Amino acid sequence: MSIRPWVIVEAPDHRGLRRVVVGGKTVGSAWSPAQLRDILGRLGYPEDMDLEDPASVYWRGGDSGEWPDRAGRRRTILVLMVAGMLASMVLNMVIGWPDALGALTFAQRITGSLIVLSAVVQGAAVIAMFDYWRRRQHRISGAVALLGVLIAFATDGLLLLIWFDEKEYTPYLLVFMPLLGWSLWALWLLVRERAWEGTPRPKTFAAGVVVTAVLTAVSLAYSTMYQPAAAPTHFVLKAEFGEPQADHRNPFVHVPLKFYMKNDGGIPVYIINNNFTVYGRVAEPSGGEDRLKEWRASLDEKHEEDAERYVNRLRFTKVSSGRLYHPGYSLDVGQEYSMERVVQIPVSAEFDTVNVDLQITYMRKDRGKIDVAQFRRAHRSWDKKEGRYYCRPEKCGEELYYHGRVRHNNNLVNVTRKPRYVTAVWSPGGTPMYSISSFHFEGSVESSEERRDVERYDVSTAYADTAVPVAELLRAVGD
Repeated sequence: MSIRPWVIVEAPDHRGLRRVVVGGKTVGSAWSPAQLRDILGRLGYPEDMDLEDPASVYWRGGDSGEWPDRAGRRRTILVLMVAGMLASMVLNMVIGWPDALGALTFAQRITGSLIVLSAVVQGAAVIAMFDYWRRRQHRISGAVALLGVLIAFATDGLLLLIWFDEKEYTPYLLVFMPLLGWSLWALWLLVRERAWEGTPRPKTFAAGVVVTAVLTAVSLAYSTMYQPAAAPTHFVLKAEFGEPQADHRNPFVHVPLKFYMKNDGGIPVYIINNNFTVYGRVAEPSGGEDRLKEWRASLDEKHEEDAERYVNRLRFTKVSSGRLYHPGYSLDVGQEYSMERVVQIPVSAEFDTVNVDLQITYMRKDRGKIDVAQFRRAHRSWDKKEGRYYCRPEKCGEELYYHGRVRHNNNLVNVTRKPRYVTAVWSPGGTPMYSISSFHFEGSVESSEERRDVERYDVSTAYADTAVPVAELLRAVGD
């Protein structure tokens, strides 16, 4: 008969698990006599070994009948831990994946990648929890589980902090609010269990956690605050008159117009709305005695800010209007675009000048992403087939609506806000308008919300205007 090492069964821990030591080395842990026999059987001990024989087995802290395992409680904790960690892992992946793959700037992609990496760590924490809440055969399983819970607590706390800024309902609120409560419970439980004990080089492990958290915070701050400010937009916009030509069949003067724009800044942009208007101005002579009075009259009549001493009663007649660029299209850094038009001015027109106004409204791409396929589609307000976009002509006239979803380039913002939409309105006789808000052609939104969103997505408008005397046009044709 071979001589085998003495088996020592340690006292039950607070969970009821008893450590098994053979020959001075830990060979496993057991919840019951049956599991103890399985461990010994793998080491070559006979199946019918007498566990009561003091020459073979030494029991510490209780005899062979002391197995205080609360299996139901232990399994319930394991299920709750794994379920919460899996939910947090999926949430982090949903948040980080769009930014990691589709963000415009490098800093935003780094932030998204770090969030995806945190989801991968949480996946490893799920595996570690199965070991930690069962046999604890791996020394690092408790620390990995603790790290996963810390990530969940930090992510859910950050989401709640961002959500408090505007306190809007979002379906994600039903996810990260319960997960924040779960993470607090799980953190309390793992700290009480001192889950980090047994981890090799605990100081190095803690330092790695701190460095990762700092890098994530710095990357997030850079992508949301510094980067947009460090790369300003600059738009070049021009409108020029060309050489007029006489119409030998009709009493018209053909006036060429050239429009030009260039994205001269450091960030690509979406074109939200744009418009050019050609109009003739008629002014009546004034005695010029009271310049202030004439200026006030000008403001009262046409809201013009020019103060002219020798003319008053300015009248403006719209000659032509149109768009330079289709809403929803983008203009990359350094990209140029030009367009030429010809307008007809009657020779007998009483205009003293012909004026052109040009405006372009754009949104920088590093702040948001527009659903271009949806936004490019024009909806006719006067067509009942347009459904929600229909508006009675006597109320709205004849307008074209452009409407599409816009998402912030920091997905943390998207999951803590209601959906946002960009809307543009254009008509030949009206002023081009735009809006970014939760408005979806149902209900209404407060102006304060619209102002915040316009600022958040950094929507700007560039203007250009020019004028030419009609006398100069007619003289050029006469020559």
